[in-house]
Amino acid sequence: MENDNTLRRLKTVEGHLRGVIRMVEEDTYCIDVIRQIQAIEGALNKVSSIILEDHLNSCVITAIQGSDKKERERVLKEITEVFEMSAKV
Repeated sequence: MENDNTLRRLKTVEGHLRGVIRMVEEDTYCIDVIRQIQAIEGALNKVSSIILEDHLNSCVITAIQGSDKKERERVLKEITEVFEMSAKV
């Protein structure tokens, strides 16, 4: 199940983040902390991609194949908003 993979990845990120917190508490060299933060960001981006792919293959396909025009427009607008928000980050 894809949900299991997503949860496993998020728990790994959680553990990694705890490690970064310890690094900051221990006054670890800044560049080392930044590299670890970048690794966490990469892992979170991968989780986002997995969730987005699942959403596209389920909710969006269902809406596009359905007869409700407003629902099709709504899910497509959501996808656009997600990409717009990611561009702002």
